[in-house]
Amino acid sequence: MAFDVDRVLAGDLRAAAALMRALDDELPGAHEALREIYPHGGRAFVVGITGSPGVGKSTLVDALITAIRARGERVAVVAIDPTSPFSGGALLGDRVRMQRHATDDGVFIRSLATRGQQGGLSRSTSAAVAVLDAAGFPVIFVETVGAGQAEVDVADATDAVVVVTAPGLGDEVQALKAGLLEIADVLIVNKGDREGADRALADLTNMLALGARAAPALLRTVASSGEGVAEVVAALQALRGRPIAERDARRRRQAARQVLAIAGERARDRARAAIGSENAPGPLAAIIQDVAARTLDPWSAADALSKV
Repeated sequence: MAFDVDRVLAGDLRAAAALMRALDDELPGAHEALREIYPHGGRAFVVGITGSPGVGKSTLVDALITAIRARGERVAVVAIDPTSPFSGGALLGDRVRMQRHATDDGVFIRSLATRGQQGGLSRSTSAAVAVLDAAGFPVIFVETVGAGQAEVDVADATDAVVVVTAPGLGDEVQALKAGLLEIADVLIVNKGDREGADRALADLTNMLALGARAAPALLRTVASSGEGVAEVVAALQALRGRPIAERDARRRRQAARQVLAIAGERARDRARAAIGSENAPGPLAAIIQDVAARTLDPWSAADALSKV
């Protein structure tokens, strides 16, 4: 299948959407098109929005879109949603949650299903971001699924990470356990008009004081009313203006982790195909039977599969 790369690079949203859909479905020709557009990216400021379910991530993203559009910049959102066990598609699509931006040509929102991927991201997230970057969006938000303690890999896909918590849900404690504090560039207590917000801010301040690295900006917001959103935008602008050397070092670390992650995914896919299933055994299914019968150890079996 051929894709119009020139239209994507010209900012054609239909062409960009078609390519992202094909990449998500792993259609023939999609990765060839991605290779062609990839050198044209690297200009977008990519922001990850993460945190546990129910803290108001989508409401915050919606408010941030409004604030950034008021500055005259185009905005794209890659929203990761849980996978339907029946259709394999995304549940709770963010186009529903962000309807007021649907008619704005300066906003593009794409929902991706996790398809069982751990870590709060879809396996095609980085590809979707690369397409939107090449299509000329200066700001791209990546909203994770809200998987809780496994979401730290959002740091490997973005230039800055916003960790969202809320009072009364125990999220400030869960964030510490999950390692989310270690990846946060901006830490937000949303629903800041609720009882317990002051306590959550105080607890997080104490936790940050114990950290070895520089503390992230700690802000209070009420995203549903827009309170505190301007301060979040200001904090993001400060991160956007970081020295080039610092930005490039972060992107080199991201590139290394991204390559390793993709290599790992492909190795697992090859191993699954080689093993097969009970109904359709693969050419190396006998290895699993040998491990089950304890005539072969799993380490030796893994070595055999790695050579597939």
